[in-house]
Amino acid sequence: MNVSVVDYRAPDAAEQFTRSLHETGFGVLINHPIPQALVDAIYQEWLAFFNSQEKFDYTFSAERQDGWFSPQVSETAKGAQLKDIKEYFHIYTWGRIPPQLKDNIDHYYRIANELAEQLLGWVEQYTPPEIAAHYREPLSQMIRDSQQTLLRVLRYPPLTGKEAPGALRAAAHGDINLLTLLPAANEPGLQVQDKQSNWLDVPCDFGTLIINIGDMLQEASAGYYPSTQHRVTNPTGEAANSSRISLPLFLHPRPEVQLSERYTAASYLGERLRELGVKA
Repeated sequence: MNVSVVDYRAPDAAEQFTRSLHETGFGVLINHPIPQALVDAIYQEWLAFFNSQEKFDYTFSAERQDGWFSPQVSETAKGAQLKDIKEYFHIYTWGRIPPQLKDNIDHYYRIANELAEQLLGWVEQYTPPEIAAHYREPLSQMIRDSQQTLLRVLRYPPLTGKEAPGALRAAAHGDINLLTLLPAANEPGLQVQDKQSNWLDVPCDFGTLIINIGDMLQEASAGYYPSTQHRVTNPTGEAANSSRISLPLFLHPRPEVQLSERYTAASYLGERLRELGVKA
């Protein structure tokens, strides 16, 4: 299993990228349009926020699912027994955000969504016709004007040695959405599971962009694009003393989008949030 590293500017980038998504559920882009300086600035700003008392002013809303989620209320991966070792902040276009952090986040959200729409167009272009026939509307159109797309700023804190045995920064899971866009974090640790259940490191040099399939696209494509299990492992040695910041953008369709005969986007999301224990 090889997650392809694709040059965004290559003439056959769309085909290479889509093939990697089909074969592994993941693809990695270099020379993409998201400025690394912007990503780096966001990492620095949000690390300071997570280390401050201000985050308590933005405690999450159970109804709206926006704001700051403490380690005590963060997710438990589907099928896992232990909570992940992380805290995070949920950002929606309509949601709360600290004013001093808004400009860079708004800029990132806009350009990442523009790129995401293009990547979904690539996926649709290179989907075999018999699979594309399952799509109820163009993939790129599913996210247009969506108020559900979620930008999550994650902080995996330094390890204290008091973590529950077996707890991970992020236990094995699949994402809920169509596609996830993830600039390489400031520390390694992301792994993907192959078909033999081996865990493999995802290429994540600083400056790369990691993209993976979510459960909704797996559902919409009748399984052609796999929502591959992935996790974030705990660091060892000196790295255990550092925070890890991550910035995944989860592309969600409009609620009324029909993914399959079984699910709309809204019904699928509701089911998964209940499984994760973050919604009653």
